[in-house]
Amino acid sequence: IINGNPRSPVAESYKTLRTNLQYLSFDNSLKSIIVTSCSPGEGKSTTAANLAISIAQTGKKVLLIDCDLRKPAIHKTFNIVNMMGLTNILSEGIDYREITNDVGEEDLRIITSGPKPPNPSELLGSDRMEFFLDAAKEEYNMVILDTPPLLPVTDASVLSRMADGIILVLKYGETTTEAATIAKAQ
Repeated sequence: IINGNPRSPVAESYKTLRTNLQYLSFDNSLKSIIVTSCSPGEGKSTTAANLAISIAQTGKKVLLIDCDLRKPAIHKTFNIVNMMGLTNILSEGIDYREITNDVGEEDLRIITSGPKPPNPSELLGSDRMEFFLDAAKEEYNMVILDTPPLLPVTDASVLSRMADGIILVLKYGETTTEAATIAKAQ
């Protein structure tokens, strides 16, 4: 992740992405972004984590939520425990403020996925999820949602109606045009 070397070419790429998002939201309020991919292993979680850090480094309050309830990765990226998280908020009604993680980056908080549920798509598409996101968007300048890939499961598509934008991460030389086209249509 980029906070280890903030002047690296990779860090500069995430700053460029951050700046482009700021220009996209000049007229509209961009408060929540889904970061997804076509297939596993394309770098969506890495992109979500680094984008969250990059935005937080500008002094904006950022909440990064691991919405990949099937194969979560954000807790590993930041080396935090994944005992309580999004599934607890949605299934038990726990206040999200009680389980946000401070990872040492000022203005960045993280909510891990929590225990794996039997019904990820239903939880993510629930009214509770929508209420939770609305509350988080009131408290934070940006909410970034790391979701599962689009092609294998419907989770990102279900969440798309609740977010202001979507970043589709593609892996150079591996993601096919057909896969990208199908994912974009979804």
